[in-house]
Amino acid sequence: MAQVPQRFFDALAVRTWCGLSLRALGRAREEIDAINVYPVADGDTGTNLYLTVESAVAAVEAVFAAHEVDGGTRDASGARYTSEDRDASKARDTADGPSLADAVGAMAHGALIGARGNSGTILAQLLRGMAQVLTERGDSAHTEGSGLRLALRHAAASARQAVAHPVEGTVLTVASAAADAADGAEGDCAEVARAAYEGARAALVATPGQLPALERAGVVDAGGHGLVTVLAALVETFTGRAPGPVTVPHARVEPGGEGPAEERATGECAEEGGGGGPAFEVIYLLEAEDAAVARLRRRLDALGDSLVVVGGDGLWNVHVHVDDAGAAVEAGVEAGRPYRIRITHFGHGDAHTTGAERPPRERTQRAVVAVVPGEGLAALYTEAGATTLLARPGEPPASGELVQAVRRAHAREVVLLPNDAELRHTAAAAAEQARTEGVRVALIPTRSAVQGIAALAVHEPERRFDEDVVAMTSAAGATRHAEVTVAERQSWTTAGICQAGDVLGLIDGDVAVIGADVSEVAATVLDRMLSAGGELVTLVLGDEAPQAVADRLEARVREAYLAVDTVVYRGGRQGALLLVGVE
Repeated sequence: MAQVPQRFFDALAVRTWCGLSLRALGRAREEIDAINVYPVADGDTGTNLYLTVESAVAAVEAVFAAHEVDGGTRDASGARYTSEDRDASKARDTADGPSLADAVGAMAHGALIGARGNSGTILAQLLRGMAQVLTERGDSAHTEGSGLRLALRHAAASARQAVAHPVEGTVLTVASAAADAADGAEGDCAEVARAAYEGARAALVATPGQLPALERAGVVDAGGHGLVTVLAALVETFTGRAPGPVTVPHARVEPGGEGPAEERATGECAEEGGGGGPAFEVIYLLEAEDAAVARLRRRLDALGDSLVVVGGDGLWNVHVHVDDAGAAVEAGVEAGRPYRIRITHFGHGDAHTTGAERPPRERTQRAVVAVVPGEGLAALYTEAGATTLLARPGEPPASGELVQAVRRAHAREVVLLPNDAELRHTAAAAAEQARTEGVRVALIPTRSAVQGIAALAVHEPERRFDEDVVAMTSAAGATRHAEVTVAERQSWTTAGICQAGDVLGLIDGDVAVIGADVSEVAATVLDRMLSAGGELVTLVLGDEAPQAVADRLEARVREAYLAVDTVVYRGGRQGALLLVGVE
């Protein structure tokens, strides 16, 4: 089906571009992975770009979902409000959809928190550079060709500034060529996008002549290939038609094999040299001030290479190759608060090798993979034998991360617990991908971590897979779930109007109680849930919830519900002050 072209670069065009980019990278991912020889022949550039854009897509879709008017929607506080409520609150301007600034801001933020590897981190900065220009245009609903030209120019410049030691023949060269070509284009967004694409494609073809590692392998730069793919999606956004396939000379290269994979350079951001390069790739998100980040750049530059630090406004994505991974993380701790820390050893058959260097590990028969909202729950699930994926507040995992968790479980059969109603489609996509890899996957649509606890409690790996799934599904379905949280803004809810700072009690996803005191709201929620009966109450306290809340609820259950047991866990940074489950 032909894509409906967009005349201007507005919020809808941003959404369309992100979606088309994701699909295009999905088709090109394996080809891009196969030609990845620089800076490290780890065969994951296409995958990293795909995961980065997938995170951007999720963020943009979330912004559009917050502006939907049909059937009601949910704001950031978790409050649900209906179409009738929306009609009464037109002053909030949600019915008109997100602005261009909203959409590009979400795109840039999503790419930043989901960026993977050198290529993904640089792409995140390219998108952030575009967003900086487009958000400066105030409340304008759209921009035309001139605005898109400026955005592409600033994107290329900001990406180059984010790299400690830029090297020509990489994605940075391709981005600069795209901006140069766009500068010379006259006309609307379609003409600018087409010129940028053609300039980038020509630069990509020339990359082997600029970088000896590419020339020896007979390939073009993998990151540059990915950027050309994204720009082709931009052309399709404005014209309704995708340019022809990127026909560039490249030989298929298997990482870890003979030749190019052995010629590992020191990094896309470092001068090319011999040797195997540093042993570890370290990536983390960092909350820090600008001055601290400047000091961090200098320290990490002395520790290793391939240094890329992108972001701003207090949130950064840090990527570096080092021999001392601990020192790289410690530097982040000194600069601010690092989290989502990922450390990959280049030589141990993990994400950066093919695994051919060691015999494959035998698969277990069955595993449970669960998304959990806090460190405390992650420890609880892990102790019970599950493979966990930590989802921090406001940072839902992408389907690619779920697929990686399934792979990490290394089992023939996997039970997947998303533990969030908003992750249903993401989890379904991950399950489908895992099935294509030969894994038998059953998705249990758990909507809360307390339902996942109930399912995990009856999990028995020894019985037949179907019987185990039925038992776990039944246990999850028999568990009502609730949460107590704090409203972030004024909104219409099913329980009335809430103000920012109000305490909200949600039962099965809908606001049931609005109050001012956490303990009182929690007690009211618990009473309403137990009015329909129950045998076990599960309480999961967030790190900001006082222990006194749990103590009061436990005492209330003992006094008023004699046949009901209570169990209390500490969930850590889980977003909600309290999670409640009643079985």
